[in-house]
Amino acid sequence: MITLYHRPNTRSTRFIFLLEELGAPYTLHLVTTRTREGGAPDPANPHPHGKVPAIADDGVVVFESAAIALYLTDRFPEQRLGPVVGEPERGAYLSWLAYYAGILEPAVMSKFMSWEVPRGTAGWVPVEEAMAAVIARLTQVPYLAGERFSAADILYATSFALFAKSPLLPASPVIEDYVKRVVSRPAFARAMQKQNG
Repeated sequence: MITLYHRPNTRSTRFIFLLEELGAPYTLHLVTTRTREGGAPDPANPHPHGKVPAIADDGVVVFESAAIALYLTDRFPEQRLGPVVGEPERGAYLSWLAYYAGILEPAVMSKFMSWEVPRGTAGWVPVEEAMAAVIARLTQVPYLAGERFSAADILYATSFALFAKSPLLPASPVIEDYVKRVVSRPAFARAMQKQNG
């Protein structure tokens, strides 16, 4: 049984979406986290900084979105939500999971905080450059790993949906269509209904 450490209306909701897609047995463990208004991490949460998401799978703890996505799709390969070792799409899948954590999230945060990205020394790029790479990929194929929907799409599309009306991301019909493809899935609707526990 998977336990998802979750706070409603946060990035952990997308893992309800993924778990629903996988048909995996899971329970939600609602936790508190620090917010802008204050608060403290929940001592029951195994994430080292008290953040969400985190999961526990029969004693195995996994935290951080890209790691959880990879762990769950490898754990439940029969649903084909992550290419397995040996499949040609595996390289793209791993690359886009890592790109999300290492490039896209820091790029968005840099813009949100009005931080200039140190060119040549930072491991990430300005958000406009990061989004251009994502848009170029989604112009070639319908999903980040290729022709097939994967857990990587859950990470990206739910983030893009969150910032749809925000000046943080450049407007793009390619991204709008992509988000619609992903959030129109029945598992997304089920996740929205279940996210409050």
